[in-house]
Amino acid sequence: MGRLRAVVVAVLVIVAGFVLGGVLSLAVLLGLPALGVRLSLTAETVLGLVVLQGIAFPITTLAYLRLRGIRFGSFVRTRLPTIRDVAWTVGGYFLVLLLVFTLLFAAVAIGAPMAERTDQAALQDPGTLLWLIPLAFLLIAPGEELLFRGAVQGRLRESFGPVGSVVLSSASFAPVHILALSGSVRALVVTVAVLFVPALVFGATYERTNNLVVPILIHGAYNATLFGIAYLAFSYGAEGATLLQLLVG
Repeated sequence: MGRLRAVVVAVLVIVAGFVLGGVLSLAVLLGLPALGVRLSLTAETVLGLVVLQGIAFPITTLAYLRLRGIRFGSFVRTRLPTIRDVAWTVGGYFLVLLLVFTLLFAAVAIGAPMAERTDQAALQDPGTLLWLIPLAFLLIAPGEELLFRGAVQGRLRESFGPVGSVVLSSASFAPVHILALSGSVRALVVTVAVLFVPALVFGATYERTNNLVVPILIHGAYNATLFGIAYLAFSYGAEGATLLQLLVG
């Protein structure tokens, strides 16, 4: 029962984060037009990141800890990076890129289908990707790592230990990206499987360093790299679709 409870709580925390983000986003996107404010697709994308990763995920994490009567610092482990942390960050970043691109090339070689993004901002204005590069460090990575590694993995660790918590939190992190993807069931499964790999690295480095700053930096650098490559691909007329399929972490 203890392990089942841990999984249920972890799922509820994730659902709460996305529901809060959805409610806030809907309120903003409906409220601004009522005030006569019209947003471009790029502005809507940036605003969505601010609301979801910048506001909803931190609020959900803090609310969860408050309900349990736990201090943030005693549950979510953070500190200024040490030299060892920097080494783990650099190593984790290159490991994620190596693993993901290896899987991508393998998927292409065997003709495996990949899901597509449902948003249109980057397709209509590649300049959106330039905005996403700094936001990868400022909003996307901090918000997602706080919720999935800080709250979810932290809760699962209490019942499953470090290894089990990394696997289960990663298994919850990858599938939620289906919300931003479209395609056949097989394509979704393949894409989620690829996304599962970097999530494992994020979770493992958190456990090895006891510092959430490390996976935040790895996650941010990984996303920023993909955004930059995708921008260059679009700018020079390349397809860029395969990379955009991964711009969801």
